[in-house]
Amino acid sequence: MSNLFKLALNKIPRPVLIRISYLVRPFLKIYLKGSRYTDPIDGSRFRKFLPYGYENQRENVLSPSTLSLERHRLLWLYLKNETDFFNKKHKVLHFAPEQAFYKRFRKLVNLDYTTTDLNSPLADVKADICELPFENQSFDFILCNHVLEHIPEDKKAMEELYRILKPGGTAILQIPQELSREKTFQDDSIKDPRERARIFGQYDHVRVYGRDYFDKLRSVGFKVEEVDYTSGLTDTEIEKFRLAKGEIIPVCRK
Repeated sequence: MSNLFKLALNKIPRPVLIRISYLVRPFLKIYLKGSRYTDPIDGSRFRKFLPYGYENQRENVLSPSTLSLERHRLLWLYLKNETDFFNKKHKVLHFAPEQAFYKRFRKLVNLDYTTTDLNSPLADVKADICELPFENQSFDFILCNHVLEHIPEDKKAMEELYRILKPGGTAILQIPQELSREKTFQDDSIKDPRERARIFGQYDHVRVYGRDYFDKLRSVGFKVEEVDYTSGLTDTEIEKFRLAKGEIIPVCRK
Protein backbone atom coordinates (compact mmCIF):
# COMPACT_ATOMS: atom_id res chain seq x y z
CA MET A 1 0.00 0.00 0.00
CA SER A 2 2.87 2.39 0.77
CA ASN A 3 4.24 2.11 -2.77
CA LEU A 4 0.78 2.68 -4.22
CA PHE A 5 0.31 5.88 -2.21
CA LYS A 6 3.77 7.10 -3.16
CA LEU A 7 3.06 6.52 -6.86
CA ALA A 8 -0.27 8.35 -6.64
CA LEU A 9 1.23 11.36 -4.85
CA ASN A 10 4.01 11.72 -7.41
CA LYS A 11 2.06 11.05 -10.59
CA ILE A 12 -1.52 12.31 -10.11
CA PRO A 13 -2.21 16.09 -10.11
CA ARG A 14 -3.36 17.38 -6.71
CA PRO A 15 -6.86 18.53 -7.85
CA VAL A 16 -7.51 15.04 -9.24
CA LEU A 17 -6.22 13.45 -6.03
CA ILE A 18 -8.68 15.53 -4.03
CA ARG A 19 -11.59 14.25 -6.11
CA ILE A 20 -10.41 10.62 -5.92
CA SER A 21 -10.04 10.85 -2.15
CA TYR A 22 -13.77 11.52 -1.75
CA LEU A 23 -14.49 8.16 -3.40
CA VAL A 24 -12.00 5.94 -1.54
CA ARG A 25 -12.20 7.48 1.93
CA PRO A 26 -15.35 5.57 3.12
CA PHE A 27 -13.75 2.23 2.25
CA LEU A 28 -10.47 3.07 3.97
CA LYS A 29 -12.30 4.17 7.10
CA ILE A 30 -14.00 0.77 7.38
CA TYR A 31 -10.90 -1.24 6.45
CA LEU A 32 -8.63 0.44 9.03
CA LYS A 33 -11.15 0.73 11.87
CA GLY A 34 -9.68 -0.03 15.29
CA SER A 35 -8.92 1.45 18.70
CA ARG A 36 -5.21 2.29 18.81
CA TYR A 37 -5.23 5.77 17.21
CA THR A 38 -7.77 8.61 17.27
CA ASP A 39 -8.35 11.43 14.84
CA PRO A 40 -9.34 14.32 17.15
CA ILE A 41 -11.01 16.18 14.28
CA ASP A 42 -13.91 13.74 13.98
CA GLY A 43 -13.26 11.30 16.85
CA SER A 44 -12.80 8.29 14.54
CA ARG A 45 -10.55 5.49 15.82
CA PHE A 46 -8.26 3.24 13.80
CA ARG A 47 -5.82 0.37 14.13
CA LYS A 48 -3.41 2.36 11.98
CA PHE A 49 -3.19 5.47 9.82
CA LEU A 50 -2.07 5.60 6.20
CA PRO A 51 1.41 6.49 4.90
CA TYR A 52 2.09 9.84 3.27
CA GLY A 53 4.95 11.57 1.50
CA TYR A 54 6.70 11.98 -1.79
CA GLU A 55 10.31 10.76 -1.90
CA ASN A 56 10.55 10.72 1.91
CA GLN A 57 7.43 8.82 2.86
CA ARG A 58 6.21 8.81 6.48
CA GLU A 59 4.33 5.82 7.82
CA ASN A 60 1.14 5.85 9.89
CA VAL A 61 0.35 9.58 9.59
CA LEU A 62 -2.66 10.13 7.26
CA SER A 63 -6.07 9.74 8.90
CA PRO A 64 -8.41 7.54 6.80
CA SER A 65 -11.49 9.54 7.82
CA THR A 66 -10.54 13.24 7.57
CA LEU A 67 -7.34 12.83 5.53
CA SER A 68 -5.60 14.90 8.19
CA LEU A 69 -1.85 14.80 8.76
CA GLU A 70 0.08 15.55 11.94
CA ARG A 71 -0.02 19.31 11.34
CA HIS A 72 -3.80 19.34 10.83
CA ARG A 73 -4.53 17.40 14.00
CA LEU A 74 -2.12 19.62 15.95
CA LEU A 75 -3.79 22.78 14.63
CA TRP A 76 -7.27 21.44 15.38
CA LEU A 77 -6.34 20.69 19.00
CA TYR A 78 -4.76 24.12 19.40
CA LEU A 79 -7.72 25.98 17.91
CA LYS A 80 -10.22 23.93 19.92
CA ASN A 81 -8.50 24.08 23.28
CA GLU A 82 -6.55 27.35 23.24
CA THR A 83 -8.57 29.84 21.15
CA ASP A 84 -12.12 31.14 20.66
CA PHE A 85 -12.09 30.16 16.98
CA PHE A 86 -15.08 27.81 17.37
CA ASN A 87 -17.34 30.03 19.46
CA LYS A 88 -16.66 33.73 18.69
CA LYS A 89 -17.58 35.60 15.55
CA HIS A 90 -14.57 35.85 13.23
CA LYS A 91 -14.03 36.87 9.64
CA VAL A 92 -11.69 34.12 8.44
CA LEU A 93 -9.51 33.72 5.36
CA HIS A 94 -8.24 30.19 4.73
CA PHE A 95 -5.51 29.59 2.12
CA ALA A 96 -5.38 26.31 0.20
CA PRO A 97 -8.24 24.85 2.29
CA GLU A 98 -7.57 21.33 3.50
CA GLN A 99 -10.27 18.66 3.27
CA ALA A 100 -9.82 17.95 6.96
CA PHE A 101 -11.12 21.44 7.77
CA TYR A 102 -13.05 22.79 4.80
CA LYS A 103 -16.58 21.47 5.40
CA ARG A 104 -16.29 21.70 9.18
CA PHE A 105 -15.24 25.34 9.15
CA ARG A 106 -17.86 26.16 6.50
CA LYS A 107 -20.60 24.87 8.81
CA LEU A 108 -19.56 26.97 11.82
CA VAL A 109 -22.22 29.65 12.15
CA ASN A 110 -19.88 31.97 14.05
CA LEU A 111 -17.46 32.23 11.11
CA ASP A 112 -17.62 34.47 8.06
CA TYR A 113 -15.45 32.01 6.16
CA THR A 114 -13.65 32.60 2.84
CA THR A 115 -11.20 30.27 1.10
CA THR A 116 -8.56 31.25 -1.44
CA ASP A 117 -5.96 29.59 -3.65
CA LEU A 118 -4.69 29.70 -7.22
CA ASN A 119 -5.48 26.07 -8.05
CA SER A 120 -7.60 24.37 -5.36
CA PRO A 121 -11.11 23.33 -6.48
CA LEU A 122 -12.25 24.22 -2.94
CA ALA A 123 -11.25 27.90 -3.20
CA ASP A 124 -13.92 30.61 -3.20
CA VAL A 125 -11.47 33.21 -4.52
CA LYS A 126 -8.73 32.41 -7.04
CA ALA A 127 -5.85 34.64 -6.01
CA ASP A 128 -2.08 35.03 -5.89
CA ILE A 129 -0.93 35.24 -2.28
CA CYS A 130 1.56 37.94 -3.30
CA GLU A 131 -1.19 40.15 -4.77
CA LEU A 132 -4.35 39.54 -2.77
CA PRO A 133 -7.65 41.15 -3.85
CA PHE A 134 -8.67 42.07 -0.31
CA GLU A 135 -8.74 45.44 1.42
CA ASN A 136 -6.37 46.37 4.25
CA GLN A 137 -7.29 45.00 7.67
CA SER A 138 -10.04 42.69 6.36
CA PHE A 139 -9.74 39.53 8.46
CA ASP A 140 -9.78 38.58 12.15
CA PHE A 141 -8.23 35.17 11.51
CA ILE A 142 -5.96 33.91 8.72
CA LEU A 143 -5.02 30.26 8.23
CA CYS A 144 -2.17 29.70 5.80
CA ASN A 145 -0.67 26.28 6.36
CA HIS A 146 2.14 24.70 4.31
CA VAL A 147 1.80 27.35 1.59
CA LEU A 148 4.74 29.74 2.00
CA GLU A 149 7.34 27.07 1.21
CA HIS A 150 5.84 26.99 -2.32
CA ILE A 151 6.14 30.75 -2.86
CA PRO A 152 9.33 32.18 -4.46
CA GLU A 153 8.70 35.67 -3.04
CA ASP A 154 7.69 34.54 0.42
CA LYS A 155 8.47 37.87 2.11
CA LYS A 156 6.08 39.64 -0.26
CA ALA A 157 3.42 37.05 0.65
CA MET A 158 4.07 37.65 4.36
CA GLU A 159 3.65 41.39 3.81
CA GLU A 160 0.32 40.78 2.10
CA LEU A 161 -0.86 38.58 4.98
CA TYR A 162 0.11 41.29 7.44
CA ARG A 163 -1.67 43.93 5.34
CA ILE A 164 -5.04 42.17 5.27
CA LEU A 165 -5.01 41.10 8.95
CA LYS A 166 -6.99 43.30 11.30
CA PRO A 167 -5.24 44.89 14.29
CA GLY A 168 -5.61 42.38 17.13
CA GLY A 169 -6.13 39.61 14.60
CA THR A 170 -4.38 36.22 14.46
CA ALA A 171 -2.64 34.48 11.56
CA ILE A 172 -1.44 30.90 11.90
CA LEU A 173 1.24 30.31 9.29
CA GLN A 174 2.46 26.72 9.57
CA ILE A 175 5.31 25.50 7.36
CA PRO A 176 7.41 22.32 7.11
CA GLN A 177 10.19 23.02 9.56
CA GLU A 178 13.60 21.67 10.43
CA LEU A 179 14.14 23.21 13.83
CA SER A 180 17.66 21.81 13.99
CA ARG A 181 18.47 24.04 11.01
CA GLU A 182 19.36 27.60 12.04
CA LYS A 183 19.08 29.13 8.57
CA THR A 184 16.56 28.53 5.81
CA PHE A 185 18.02 26.63 2.84
CA GLN A 186 17.14 27.48 -0.77
CA ASP A 187 18.91 26.46 -3.98
CA ASP A 188 17.12 27.32 -7.23
CA SER A 189 19.86 25.66 -9.30
CA ILE A 190 18.46 22.22 -8.38
CA LYS A 191 16.04 21.46 -11.20
CA ASP A 192 15.40 17.70 -11.14
CA PRO A 193 11.99 17.07 -9.46
CA ARG A 194 13.14 13.89 -7.70
CA GLU A 195 16.23 15.60 -6.35
CA ARG A 196 14.14 18.53 -5.18
CA ALA A 197 11.75 16.13 -3.45
CA ARG A 198 14.67 14.43 -1.72
CA ILE A 199 16.23 17.68 -0.51
CA PHE A 200 13.18 19.88 0.11
CA GLY A 201 10.64 17.22 1.08
CA GLN A 202 8.43 17.82 -1.97
CA TYR A 203 9.22 18.50 -5.62
CA ASP A 204 7.37 21.84 -5.64
CA HIS A 205 8.86 23.24 -2.42
CA VAL A 206 11.09 26.29 -2.95
CA ARG A 207 13.00 26.06 0.34
CA VAL A 208 13.44 24.31 3.68
CA TYR A 209 12.73 26.71 6.52
CA GLY A 210 14.95 26.87 9.58
CA ARG A 211 14.49 28.69 12.86
CA ASP A 212 15.02 32.04 11.13
CA TYR A 213 11.50 31.67 9.70
CA PHE A 214 10.00 33.17 12.84
CA ASP A 215 12.25 36.22 12.64
CA LYS A 216 11.35 36.69 8.98
CA LEU A 217 7.70 36.91 10.03
CA ARG A 218 8.65 39.44 12.71
CA SER A 219 10.53 41.52 10.13
CA VAL A 220 7.27 42.35 8.30
CA GLY A 221 5.57 43.45 11.52
CA PHE A 222 4.02 40.34 13.07
CA LYS A 223 4.29 39.62 16.77
CA VAL A 224 5.11 35.91 16.70
CA GLU A 225 4.47 33.37 19.44
CA GLU A 226 6.29 30.08 18.86
CA VAL A 227 3.78 27.64 20.34
CA ASP A 228 4.96 24.12 21.18
CA TYR A 229 1.53 22.70 21.89
CA THR A 230 2.78 19.13 22.24
CA SER A 231 4.89 20.15 25.27
CA GLY A 232 1.66 20.19 27.27
CA LEU A 233 0.61 16.71 26.14
CA THR A 234 1.71 13.32 27.39
CA ASP A 235 3.65 10.94 25.17
CA THR A 236 0.58 8.71 25.20
CA GLU A 237 -1.60 11.53 23.85
CA ILE A 238 0.98 12.45 21.19
CA GLU A 239 1.07 8.85 19.99
CA LYS A 240 -2.70 8.42 20.21
CA PHE A 241 -3.31 11.41 17.94
CA ARG A 242 -0.19 10.76 15.84
CA LEU A 243 1.30 14.23 16.29
CA ALA A 244 4.83 15.41 15.54
CA LYS A 245 6.37 15.97 18.96
CA GLY A 246 7.96 19.41 19.23
CA GLU A 247 6.37 20.89 16.10
CA ILE A 248 6.05 24.63 16.54
CA ILE A 249 2.85 26.47 15.62
CA PRO A 250 3.69 30.02 14.44
CA VAL A 251 0.91 32.13 15.96
CA CYS A 252 1.23 35.62 14.46
CA ARG A 253 -0.61 38.67 15.74
CA LYS A 254 -0.98 42.28 14.61
